[in-house]
Amino acid sequence: MTNHQGHGPRTSYHSRNPGKGIYSMVNNQDGAMYTLDEALVAVGFGKFQSFVLIYAGLGSISEAMEVMILSFIGESVKSKWNLSSTQESLITTVVFAGMLIGAYSWGVISDKYGRRTGLLSVALMTSGAGLLSAFSPNYIILVILRFLVGVGLGGGPVYTSWFLEFVPVPNRGVWMVVFSTFWTVGTIIEASLGWLIMPRLGWRWLVGLSSVPAFAALLFYGLTPESPRYLCINGQTTEALNIMRRVAEVNQKELPAGILIPESKNELDGESDRRVDSNLIAPSAKEVIFSNSGFSTVLILLSSKLRRTTLLLWVLFLGNAFSYYGIILLTSKLSDGKNRCNSSTLRLYNSKNKDNTLYINVFVTSLAEIPGIILSALIVDRIGRKLSMVSMFVLGCGLLMPLVVHQNGILTTGLLFGARLFIIGTFTIAFIYAPEIYPTSVRATGFGIASSVGRIGGMISPLVAVKLVNDCHQAAAVLLFAGVMLLSGLSALLLPLETKGRKLSDTVTASTPATSA
Repeated sequence: MTNHQGHGPRTSYHSRNPGKGIYSMVNNQDGAMYTLDEALVAVGFGKFQSFVLIYAGLGSISEAMEVMILSFIGESVKSKWNLSSTQESLITTVVFAGMLIGAYSWGVISDKYGRRTGLLSVALMTSGAGLLSAFSPNYIILVILRFLVGVGLGGGPVYTSWFLEFVPVPNRGVWMVVFSTFWTVGTIIEASLGWLIMPRLGWRWLVGLSSVPAFAALLFYGLTPESPRYLCINGQTTEALNIMRRVAEVNQKELPAGILIPESKNELDGESDRRVDSNLIAPSAKEVIFSNSGFSTVLILLSSKLRRTTLLLWVLFLGNAFSYYGIILLTSKLSDGKNRCNSSTLRLYNSKNKDNTLYINVFVTSLAEIPGIILSALIVDRIGRKLSMVSMFVLGCGLLMPLVVHQNGILTTGLLFGARLFIIGTFTIAFIYAPEIYPTSVRATGFGIASSVGRIGGMISPLVAVKLVNDCHQAAAVLLFAGVMLLSGLSALLLPLETKGRKLSDTVTASTPATSA
């Protein structure tokens, strides 16, 4: 609740069309007003948000399973259709290429047409293309369908943004870390399915069953509410209030007394102006609410208000993904006790006679992420997002450095296990920070593009590591990944704002200083 002094009758307002700056005014004689953030704090994190968490978690599980499946099906598909190593690699590459496109596309759709529209589109694309992949009659059709699966998987940031917008500010970081655990759950489920199904039923059954979480998201889509924050910034305050009343009822809480008003607070410059006066009837030089069409949104992200944040996040996400997939690859090559150099194409797990070892290694390696996520939950709301990322990048780099020279198998495995622990921690917190720092009007698009840039790192990492390790340049490979981690840590350090405990912003204002973005 906010008290206003010396402004006569209190007034609440909402924007009919923020892109055109048209506002309507509603009299509120008793003067009581509250914002969406205050409403979320009042209703707390309860049963309603738990449903939102589980539904968004289905999307994260689906993404993890569809990405992890690439570790299993390549060799089987290659043998079935007599593919070359390049053709086999393309099955993986097209998925990341699709994610690159999808992350941007779904972000624009979600910001322009609503979070629910984005959720439905992503679920349809991922489930449909995922299931059809199991019935691919030939290699070309499989590649096309896996590309479409990748486009669907690019919608991960939509699930994240949607969930974030229902979470109260207190302990938001912890709940976002809890959300990130669904990714690890997905990797463990996929490794378990691969272990059980591949030797008995083959790759088609694994591909088909891996689409089940996406179908579950499609099945329960009708129960999903629209983001009240999205509704508020698009002038649908009544609809947002109705949703918040449902949240309060399910959580058995009460909303604050008064009228729900849009948030006129700009977190990017740290200034708050919730006074309702003539300046709010039409936008002035103080506040500009930009159109969220696709191209204009990109221009906003690269404007003087957000350029620094956007570019640093791109470097952070690129380096994070490059290091994450690189460490997985190094684990498969350096911890097998052989460390042999050969001229054959390097794969994530390359052993024709060790099928069980393949699935066991993937399963055990995935377990390394659990302590990393727990560590993230413990520190993200205590020391903040930026310091958490910087410290874990440095620690992860420190664990990689001894591998510049050959170590015994047990020590190598332990060092790489620890490095993955910290790199998944930085990944987790980066996925919290990015949607927090962007305003609602461009949140899904900004987060989606940053995620897309990360996909580029995921595509490049295996190619670089393959070349270096195959050419017996273990030291160079380790130094490269350590250097990228340090660069990513520097990017996190230079990010302009700490989002710990800050309310989410809704719009970009013309008064935002460039140095604050």
